Amino acid sequence: MRKEEFYDQIEVANKKYSIVSLKKLKKEVPNIDRVPMSIRIIMEAMVRNFDGESIREEDLKNIFSRTPSNPGDFEIPFTVARVLMQDFTGVPAVVDLASMREAFRKLGEDPEKIEPIVPVDLVIDHSVQVDYYGTEDALRKNSQKEFERNKERYRFLKWAQKSMKNLRIVPPSTGIVHQVNLEFLGKVVQVSEKDGKRTAYFDSLVGTDSHTTMINGLGILGWGVGGIEAEAAMLGQPVTFLSPKVVGVNLHGKPKEGVTATDVVLTLTELLRRSNVVGKFVEFYGEGVKHLALPDRATLSNMCPEYGATCALFPVDDETISYLELTGREKEHIELVREYMKAQGMYGVQNNIQYSEVIDLDLEQIESTIAGPKLPQQMVKLENSETSFLKFLESSGESHKDSKNGQVQVSLKTASVKLKGKNVDLTDGDVVIAAITSCTNTSNPRVMVGAGLLAKKAVDLGLTVNPKVKTSLAPGSRVVSQYLEKSGLQQYLNKLGFDLVGFGCTTCIGNSGPLEKTIEDAIVNNDLYTVSVLSGNRNFEARIHRNVKANYLMSPPLVVAFALAGTININLRKEPIGKDKNGKDVFLKDIWPSDQEINTVISSVLKEDLYQKNYSNVYGFSELWNEMDAPEGDLYKWDNKSTYIKNPPFFENFSSKLPNYVRDIKGLKCLAVFGDSVTTDHISPAGSISKASPAGKYLIDNGVKPEDFNSFGSRRGNHEVMMRGTFGNNRISNKMASQVGPYTKKETASEDVWIFDASMDYIKDGNCSIVFAGKEYGTGSSRDWAAKGPYLLGVKAVVAESYERIHRSNLVGMGVLPLQFKGKDNFESLNIDPFSNFDLKLPEKLSPHASATLSFKKKDGKDGKIEVEIRLDTPVEVKYFNNGGILQNVMRKLL
Repeated sequence: MRKEEFYDQIEVANKKYSIVSLKKLKKEVPNIDRVPMSIRIIMEAMVRNFDGESIREEDLKNIFSRTPSNPGDFEIPFTVARVLMQDFTGVPAVVDLASMREAFRKLGEDPEKIEPIVPVDLVIDHSVQVDYYGTEDALRKNSQKEFERNKERYRFLKWAQKSMKNLRIVPPSTGIVHQVNLEFLGKVVQVSEKDGKRTAYFDSLVGTDSHTTMINGLGILGWGVGGIEAEAAMLGQPVTFLSPKVVGVNLHGKPKEGVTATDVVLTLTELLRRSNVVGKFVEFYGEGVKHLALPDRATLSNMCPEYGATCALFPVDDETISYLELTGREKEHIELVREYMKAQGMYGVQNNIQYSEVIDLDLEQIESTIAGPKLPQQMVKLENSETSFLKFLESSGESHKDSKNGQVQVSLKTASVKLKGKNVDLTDGDVVIAAITSCTNTSNPRVMVGAGLLAKKAVDLGLTVNPKVKTSLAPGSRVVSQYLEKSGLQQYLNKLGFDLVGFGCTTCIGNSGPLEKTIEDAIVNNDLYTVSVLSGNRNFEARIHRNVKANYLMSPPLVVAFALAGTININLRKEPIGKDKNGKDVFLKDIWPSDQEINTVISSVLKEDLYQKNYSNVYGFSELWNEMDAPEGDLYKWDNKSTYIKNPPFFENFSSKLPNYVRDIKGLKCLAVFGDSVTTDHISPAGSISKASPAGKYLIDNGVKPEDFNSFGSRRGNHEVMMRGTFGNNRISNKMASQVGPYTKKETASEDVWIFDASMDYIKDGNCSIVFAGKEYGTGSSRDWAAKGPYLLGVKAVVAESYERIHRSNLVGMGVLPLQFKGKDNFESLNIDPFSNFDLKLPEKLSPHASATLSFKKKDGKDGKIEVEIRLDTPVEVKYFNNGGILQNVMRKLL
């Protein structure tokens, strides 16, 4: 095939641009106008990057011939335009690159060969914690604390910025990665110049954060991948995946008065999770699209990981252009976006596309909604918040049957705590954290202004927030703070305790910081079921705070409302939220702002100059970052005493030769048996480190005081900490142990031991490990340490009933074999004895979806043997596994 025959030219502002024309592809794909938008974007990239090797003629024929009813069973190699990272996932990725350079030097190769080939943006946004709140200087103090805690990590990143030509770093306190991507980094159309020739093409990316999909709201195709996959993409490798089904979501009508984008996305999450869009592409169309402002679209795309799809793409239309203008993009580039998309037949809502399936959503039917207490898809109507929480208590065993009528009764426990010299009752269901945070909603001016207006009305009526509630405001970008200040609304949020605490991902990632000691002691000592409310996208067990058991997602105005109410045990539709200055009941409807009020504020304060000013010096405005010194050179100078950055052992024995393929793995020890919905937060927590845990003991042994532990997320550059934190969530439930938490039981022991300690004992005895799990293993955040950690604990294979997409690929990328039970088989139905030895026999030659034989003992002492599916889904994944991992494969290719 000659790709040149598909090229054409467009002219914008007297400049000529070469493009791969989708219209010229009609000779290969006659119905290309009816092909899903995402597939057309991928087709363009495949033709443009066609080289006969990484993208073959066979690959093009496959994608040209796919149909909605038969998307095919073939692998797509997709070369993205750029890679996006945040610091929690970015630091370990850059550590790996530095370690790969070290390995190259040992082989006598030029270490600078390990260099990002595609542009990489890393936004430092996940390290700020809410240590200080409710005061005017909380932002300054939290920022200073952030730099004190993370100086080693930041110096390392600054070295990488100097050493690697294609890596740009956005300093701390700028904003959340996805909002910065939406407001600044996203181009919609990219331009490259070579030999005086300009080429325009679709913007596309992968990111090391699940919520990379937020950029789909801007019409840019991208999704989250593991850090390991992202590293390969940086080094020029195509991202590979099986040809997906594409689901069309047909939006009807427009949201009713008072319904927010948060209400829409929580409803959508429950609908699409129920419709099983897991692993599929989603695209939005229909007349309802035009009733969604671009930040609303970004909100719906953001929570794509929560409903399980790979991406959730909106079209590029007049609303997209208006947003690019508002956010201060260059006029010439905006014109290029318009003309390029029109030339490609991709401008405007695409209502004639043929999808594999269609799901309808009537925006007019959506009501005010929250989600919880443990999963984003647990949609709860606002008026049912109390019912939801009481059911949670009942399911947690916090109930009894009334002896008279046999009805289930739930008793709420109460403890007395002293706050600011006063005794306050703390009860099950009380809100102890109220946080306006995360990329999902703080990118949306409507809900942020709505929160400010609700705060103003509440303050005017004399309402206050109970001191037991830890309140915080962490916007996604500095622009949010500027328009809240400009409108005069920030002062009212401050009066309710929602002072600015930082610009970054705080409570949603587990950086909620400590509770008041008396509050936390009362929760722990009395086993209280307290609540957090947040405007985030994740509410998994122990993610928000290790001791807060119920967590509810909601819009920013509702976060303020529940902070005022102080409890989740309330029907805000009917019950008063508090009393005014005169002792009169105040209801939610009395302080809820109208759409007209919100629109008036937005039109008066949200202008192009706010964005232009904010992003004019985005890489250099942080004085703390600019003043910080950093090492130089093509190799990083590892500090053996560092407890943040260490050279990982992944490439210690790397050889240019392919390792011998091992067909039989004998004597595997079972490390854990998990149930359904084990998240990456369970496997590799991001939050606080307990001083009693193996990770805490390691830090203490290395001279770190408990108050300086920081979080697991901030120490992802140190494998010694991270391997000790693997399976370290205090809410993880291993069926082999007698208690909830990071424990297991060995065959010869009667008492529980730390999972880490057991794994080290097995390795010392020359044994490897195996892990068993139920459905949706590895759901949640894109977290490469959820695969790296088990690898370092000697886990050779995981056997689950089903996997989350990113985690399964991460396991493959680390050389850990993902296996899947067949049919209705599971650990319980097979009566497996977890304390027996396990033998795994692999086929003579690996191929996608091949079978392996697992042998074991049953609990009755009989021998057991089953066939399990090898979840290497593509030929490329087989190649990665045969190489010992994706990065080893890339290194051998570079050699």
